[in-house]
Amino acid sequence: MAARHRNPRRYRLRLAPWLAVVLLAGVLAGGTAMAFELTAGTSTTPRAASTATPPTTTPSTAASGSPVPDRSTASTRAARGADRAASTPKPSPTPERSPTGGPSPTQNEAQAGGQVIESGTCGASYYASGQVTANGESFDPSGMTAAHRTLPFDTQVRVTNPQTGASVVVRINDRGPFVDGRCLDLARAAFAKIAALDLGHLQVRYEILGD
Repeated sequence: MAARHRNPRRYRLRLAPWLAVVLLAGVLAGGTAMAFELTAGTSTTPRAASTATPPTTTPSTAASGSPVPDRSTASTRAARGADRAASTPKPSPTPERSPTGGPSPTQNEAQAGGQVIESGTCGASYYASGQVTANGESFDPSGMTAAHRTLPFDTQVRVTNPQTGASVVVRINDRGPFVDGRCLDLARAAFAKIAALDLGHLQVRYEILGD
């Protein structure tokens, strides 16, 4: 019995539609996979970006991160400080002093507290030795006392250096000086209030003070 021979051409024609279907399915499957990957890759980025929230800055925080003081609080503190300064008693002014270290003439006037009975100019010197003054007191070279020839004891006399304006109020408790041209002999500390001790003596202006 003779074998049947298949026609190759007819066989290829039968397979062609199936091959076309398989290729089309493969192309469709591949396109779907690629579209899915692209969709997945692009969709994740916006979601990540959308979840991030920008930092917020409160009104009480500056760009450097340090707190900004509240203006109302600062004004309240300033008002309280002004009230405290107004209620605090001011210290009394420090008495002015002359260039030689003694009190100013204004201070001496307040200390003397009397009116001027007599005034004039004469020479004044100082002394630092002695035991007992003419009125019976122990001589004190650091005291504000002086000797005069005729003035009553305990008389207050303001002695001023006209060159510097420095003055001192002394109390008469001794007699002297017995030198021509000089009418006052001050204790050493009293003379140092109006002039340097190196001078020894100088021309002064004196004012006899009364009650």
